[in-house]
Amino acid sequence: MTTPQRPFVSIVMPALNEEQYIADAIASILPTAQSLNVELLVLDGGSSDGTRRVVEKLATEDGRIKLLQNERRIQSAGVNIAADVCDERAGVLVRADCHATYPPDFVKRCVKTLMNTQSSSVVVPMRAVGRTALQRAIAAAQNSRLGNGGSQHRMSGYSGYVDHGHHAAFHLSIFRMLGGYDETAPYNEDAEFDARLIGSGGRIYLDGSLTIDYYPRASLTALAAQYYRHGWGRANTTLKHSQIPRLRQGLPVVVLLTCVAGLASVPFSGAFGLLPLATYGFACLLWSATFAVHSRDSALLLAGPAAMTMHMSWATGFLARLIEQLRGKLTDNRDGVLGRLRRTARANRVS
Repeated sequence: MTTPQRPFVSIVMPALNEEQYIADAIASILPTAQSLNVELLVLDGGSSDGTRRVVEKLATEDGRIKLLQNERRIQSAGVNIAADVCDERAGVLVRADCHATYPPDFVKRCVKTLMNTQSSSVVVPMRAVGRTALQRAIAAAQNSRLGNGGSQHRMSGYSGYVDHGHHAAFHLSIFRMLGGYDETAPYNEDAEFDARLIGSGGRIYLDGSLTIDYYPRASLTALAAQYYRHGWGRANTTLKHSQIPRLRQGLPVVVLLTCVAGLASVPFSGAFGLLPLATYGFACLLWSATFAVHSRDSALLLAGPAAMTMHMSWATGFLARLIEQLRGKLTDNRDGVLGRLRRTARANRVS
């Protein structure tokens, strides 16, 4: 790798209606001018709130901040645009989120880890935090094994080479060489990119000392929509790269199908058909009650419903993508058969 030890860094921050969070995110991630040569590119996907106004004000105070338009709206496109138009001196690309705050010297430490480990990219752990009672409960669910299944980048402290994590820093040349994010898949673009990176012989390093604070969705409706997209995207990546889902990814699907099968059997089995759903719901609620008592925070009683929302929405999205794929294959097969029949009929008429 030819990236110098003190490279110019382009920080890219995709944004869409992030008025409440973006100022804190920028303040926490932007290093001092003396410590590192950087630019911060905010790629706005068409915000209808005050996001652009906040960024424009910050840009007048710090010329390193630039507001750009992301006509394609999705996050993957925003990062790709930044990789194309960033400063020609840039050697490292750092991806930042509006819904997060970053530890001191985050960018500088990411670059140092990238160089010291000779890795292709650096990923970091996430710790969910909340401002409201419900958001704290959602954060508690996301930080727990019940909510994250033991995903390494959700568990602070571990450092080492991994096959996926929360994206932080890339060698810009490698990001470009692999074609950036796949914009045909609007969700799970990070895991899909990591699959290509590992397949190309690259290495991903998880730096456990660089945990970021992430603000999750603040309502169960928004959480459900987000996790539906997560599940859809994971299924899409699994299909594209012929991967075998891990146990923590398969369990929500099994639970959902078991609960649905039980409910469907109620006309025949009576109340016995409610047993899977009742058992699952009781286990999640008991966990959240125990957690709330241990933490002395009554808001965490909602962590159980939050975890259930995450599980069921993720599984629904995963199954929806599988069904789409199956339907597409069936349609292709049908069209192929019909095409062969038409060609045979034309040939018979000619003869």
